[in-house]
Amino acid sequence: MKRLSNLDYLKLNKWQAFWYNLGLFFCAIPLFFKKLGLGILKFFKNCFFALRDEFVDIGSTFKRGNWAVKLSFFIFGFGNLFYGQILRGILFLLFEIVFVGYMLLPNGGIYWLTKGNWFKVGATVGTVQTQHNVYDEVLDSYTTIWGDDSVKVMLYGLLTFIFIFAFIYTWRLQVKQCRICMDITAKGKKIKSGREDMRSLLDDQFHKTLLALPLTGILAFTVLPIIYMVLVAFTSYDAAHDGSSNLFSWVGLKHFNELFNFGHGGLGLTFGEILSWTLMWAFFATFTNYFLGMFVAIMINKKGIKIKKFWRTVLVMTIAIPQFVSLLYVSKLFTTSGLIGRILDRIPFIYNYRTSNFYVSLWDSPTLARILLIVINIWIGIPHIMLIATGILMNIPQDLYESAKIDGASSVQQFSKITLPYMLFVTGPYLLTSFVGNLNNFNVIYLLSGGNPIKGTAGGASVGHTDLLITWLFKMTVGSPESKYYIASIIGILVFLVVAILSLIIYNVIPSTRNEEDYK
Repeated sequence: MKRLSNLDYLKLNKWQAFWYNLGLFFCAIPLFFKKLGLGILKFFKNCFFALRDEFVDIGSTFKRGNWAVKLSFFIFGFGNLFYGQILRGILFLLFEIVFVGYMLLPNGGIYWLTKGNWFKVGATVGTVQTQHNVYDEVLDSYTTIWGDDSVKVMLYGLLTFIFIFAFIYTWRLQVKQCRICMDITAKGKKIKSGREDMRSLLDDQFHKTLLALPLTGILAFTVLPIIYMVLVAFTSYDAAHDGSSNLFSWVGLKHFNELFNFGHGGLGLTFGEILSWTLMWAFFATFTNYFLGMFVAIMINKKGIKIKKFWRTVLVMTIAIPQFVSLLYVSKLFTTSGLIGRILDRIPFIYNYRTSNFYVSLWDSPTLARILLIVINIWIGIPHIMLIATGILMNIPQDLYESAKIDGASSVQQFSKITLPYMLFVTGPYLLTSFVGNLNNFNVIYLLSGGNPIKGTAGGASVGHTDLLITWLFKMTVGSPESKYYIASIIGILVFLVVAILSLIIYNVIPSTRNEEDYK
């Protein structure tokens, strides 16, 4: 599609400009995927060259290094000790001793690596199936042989792999530091002592000191569980193969094929329907709250409105009451025994053409249940946006509105040209996090409808018309006797991918990251 110049674009009317922008959007989709593919290829290319440079540097370091540097290839920290960096040398050496000791312990790293049968399709995670008794002829009695626990084997095996990667990184780091010490000494310069290293951690390297603990927490409580979840997707981990009473095994891509199978017995259609409703729910739940909350804030802050504090207090009450209480109470209002349900029981409400009966409970109608969820979510979400928008509206320069009025701008034009751009600029990151949060909004869906009305069973769990991916995942793990953790893990991976892709796209579209200079 041919791009118009700025002058030609200004000559277009509103409808022509709309269709022109729509055409540019659709033409940009293949270019986006092309750019994404080239970016992935460039990433792997850079990784390849980075690894190549590292190996070349290691070879040149061993070739050019003196005997202390060469010995540090085998004894951690030897070069640091040789050049007087006692503290670094001791820490590096201590790390090597701990690593070797852990790997060689009877129940250490090598033990867990051999127990895991890693990625051997069909092999169990663990070697001893269950606890059993074996007759000992020497003792003339039965001895208990304890079975393996697949969950523990996979966890400790994963930790061992991470420890090995940390060992390789530390080895490379201390070799590089030894070479740097050799180069500094050759130039006649002084090498930092241990006291200077400690002082630098509180001075020019203070950012590393501050980030050390949070980074460790992220690795331990975020990255490690994500990696473990990915591994579970390639196993048969469920209620029948819980890892302790019955070992689970590696199955490869079998369950991925099951999830993306759109034929008989596959979960593809169910997954597609739930994914489409999840995206639809996130869109409406985010933008209805956003624009209506902004509208309420504008109305309350409008000149002439009295008792503004009262209206704000009334709206904030929905935030003060815990959702566990308010949502459960509201959900009961629309059941057959609730207040609204009893009224609908006496008055024919909406006809169900499938059963030739009238719906009594709004939760019995798939369409009405979804609409009701979005409406109730508006009641929950408006106060948050109202409070945020109130602060932003008070900080928009009034000179802009006065100038717009002098130029003859209407209220709608003032909103679209002044208020909305400022709101999008300031609240763009919040809008993104709100959209992502609604994709995984477990509370509203589960407490209000529980995923109902039920339309069938998939993945060993009931599936409802209002289920999100997160509630379906919950049902498969906690609400089902089969507890298919492997399918839940795959869904968790796909949710992560959907959230990551949409977050990247939206982040690059919002004004907060593109037009920052326009609002300074």
